[in-house]
Amino acid sequence: MDWVHLHLALNHIPVLGTLFVGLLLATALVKKNRELMRLSLIWFVTLTLVSIPIKFTGDFAQQATADSEWLSAELVASHEQAADQATSAIFLLGLFAAYGLFQCRANRPIPVWLTAAIAILTLLTFALMARTANFGGQLRHEEIRPTTHSTESETKTVSLTQSGPRQVQHFGTSANVRYCGVSGLALGNFCRR
Repeated sequence: MDWVHLHLALNHIPVLGTLFVGLLLATALVKKNRELMRLSLIWFVTLTLVSIPIKFTGDFAQQATADSEWLSAELVASHEQAADQATSAIFLLGLFAAYGLFQCRANRPIPVWLTAAIAILTLLTFALMARTANFGGQLRHEEIRPTTHSTESETKTVSLTQSGPRQVQHFGTSANVRYCGVSGLALGNFCRR
C-alpha cells in the first residue's frame, strides 16, 4: 500500500465520522443524556487525532501523483485549500471537545456556551470535510466535476457508444441536501423510539 492508497482509505473517516458523531451529539442534546454527550466528545477527540495522518498522507499522495497527466493543478490547489480549512476546523472541534471532557470530570456540568460551540463547530466541520471530499473526488472523477454548460438545466446529452446518445442526470447540491435531510429525519424517528 502506498501513500495514495492510504490517503484514500483514511480520508472517509473524518467525513462520515463527523456526520455520525454529530448525530450522536444531537441525540445526547435532545435526550439530555450526559453519557451520550461524553461519548460524542470522546469520538470528536478521536476524529481529530485520526485527521493528523490524513493530512500527512495527502501531502505524500500529492507528491506521488505530481507528474500524472490526468491531474489538474487547479483542482489540487482547491482540494488542498479545502483540506487545510477542514483540518483547522476539526482541530478546533477537537480542542473544544477535549475541554468539554475536562469539564465532565467529577460530574461537573458542561457549560451551555461550550455545548453550543461544539454543535456549531460540528456543522461547520462536516460541511468543510464534505467540501474537501468533493474536491478530492473531482481529482480523478471527471463525471462529478461541475459542468461549464449553462444552456441545459439538469441534463445533458452525451454519446457514450456507437448506438446513440444517452441522457445523463446530474444531481446538484439540492439533491444531496434532500437526501441528507430525509436520512436525518428517518434516523431521528428511529432514535426517538
